[in-house]
Amino acid sequence: MMRNSMLAGIAALAALGLTAGAAYAQRDPAYAAAREAGKVGEQPDGYLGIVGAADPALQRLVDDINIKRRAVYAEKAKENNATLEAYALTAGCQAIARTVPGEKYRAPDGSWQTRTSAAPIRDPRCP
Repeated sequence: MMRNSMLAGIAALAALGLTAGAAYAQRDPAYAAAREAGKVGEQPDGYLGIVGAADPALQRLVDDINIKRRAVYAEKAKENNATLEAYALTAGCQAIARTVPGEKYRAPDGSWQTRTSAAPIRDPRCP
């Protein structure tokens, strides 16, 4: 019971933490284009992943976004007495839930999926 309430709290905080990262990413036309083209997708661990082969520019873009996400996760996890991994997982759950039809996300089995109108397949640990 305590674990579920902790995860729910982290989920709410993760949603807030992702807002800053999402706002940055939305301003980057290269990120928007890569997401729309299905070259990148959300992962259960809270980080952006590359779908298929990456060119150096795409790798730099994803690395930059993930570095910024990790910094936010570390700060928020510390503020809320949670582990970085727990916070990142919850953020990943939220990011995957917010994908829209046509966007890519990684399922718990490691496969890349394209979001349909149905709910995405999420990690069973998601709150």
